Amino acid sequence: MEKGWKKIFFTAHEYKANMAKDILENAGLKVVVLNQHDSAYQVFGDFEIYVDENDEEKAVELLKELKR
Repeated sequence: MEKGWKKIFFTAHEYKANMAKDILENAGLKVVVLNQHDSAYQVFGDFEIYVDENDEEKAVELLKELKR
């Protein structure tokens, strides 16, 4: 990942990654989602959510309920 971005969330479930992305974008944050799932074996790998390092604290707070 490029410098200046922080991974704040990861999940094996695409729907949770989409929920996290929607929550963060609705709050006005720029979001990058990386799909790290293996193309042959979909049970391996995660979806990773990155935000600008300046938004890390706000993003973590916004996703607190989703991490449960």
